[in-house]
Amino acid sequence: MRTVQNIINSKAKPSNIISSTSMVIDALNKLTAVNLSYLIVMDGNEFKGIFSERDYTRNVILKGRASNSTTVGDVMSVDVPKVSVTDTVEECMNMINTHKTRYLLAYDDDQFVGVVTIHDLLRQVISSREDVFNQNLTRSMIDYDEGSKIY
Repeated sequence: MRTVQNIINSKAKPSNIISSTSMVIDALNKLTAVNLSYLIVMDGNEFKGIFSERDYTRNVILKGRASNSTTVGDVMSVDVPKVSVTDTVEECMNMINTHKTRYLLAYDDDQFVGVVTIHDLLRQVISSREDVFNQNLTRSMIDYDEGSKIY
């Protein structure tokens, strides 16, 4: 069975990193530039949290904060569930469902190694079920790069 390590190994090196001291407006611009729904918040080599579109709507807009005077650290998510690189895709799917989240933090012992998204997991499920779907559709869904622009 495929593991978190397999998923992390198949992903490109993250370019969606921002510091906790950055302004939310800068994070929003970066979200647009990388065409993803989340940023990894790092201060140096230390993982701090995740900043997502959901954080923006719930912790900035709905609370009347301004994007140009609020830091990412003030509104980011820090309670994202953690998984080990040895956890299976099935275990991750259960965790996503239980915690009602879109992201899981992947760790190798105490070392942060990346983020597993619901899209990563769905790609794994689809790739193991090619006999159910049209192979051309399945391949295009598996190969879709979350960072690519869709028009």
